[in-house]
Amino acid sequence: MKQAGRPAGQQPGTVHAKRWLRVVVAALVALMSVEPLHAAADEYPHWGSIKADHANMHVGPGFDYRVKYIYQRKGLPVKVLRAMGGWWLVEDPDGARGWVLQRLVGHGRTGMVKDDMAEVREKNDGGGRLLWRARAGVIGKLDKCSSDWCRFTIQTLQGDTRQGWVNRKAVWGAVEF
Repeated sequence: MKQAGRPAGQQPGTVHAKRWLRVVVAALVALMSVEPLHAAADEYPHWGSIKADHANMHVGPGFDYRVKYIYQRKGLPVKVLRAMGGWWLVEDPDGARGWVLQRLVGHGRTGMVKDDMAEVREKNDGGGRLLWRARAGVIGKLDKCSSDWCRFTIQTLQGDTRQGWVNRKAVWGAVEF
């Protein structure tokens, strides 16, 4: 006697296993065709930031090369120029170039105020009231840029978060490539 829903001679669960296998194969094919989340990280140049409290910049792409600088400022923006064997050639806000281990550079976009005092405004067109002025060297997170203004978020020494809009020209790391 034949059971409903299963061809004669087929073992129980075989139909379910074949369907499951098709679903898994289809999912794998779909995943392989999707762009990685950080596709921009494969394009050069792109922006990154130092994500460690201590990061060495070497004169070449490896630990055998002399250390040129030691960064002790998490969040420092860097321009990533190219990659080689797990290292990135970066440029810092002072224009120094060297090699930093890739795992010490994050994809989060930050910027550093380069003007003496950058005005941080209430609106993304430079309008609205002046919220505060940021001194040269202040680092903050950049996001949601309009044509000339970017949202700039900083952490104060007291641990508070402040947010406003800063002119792209006043911040190193805010220009588009």
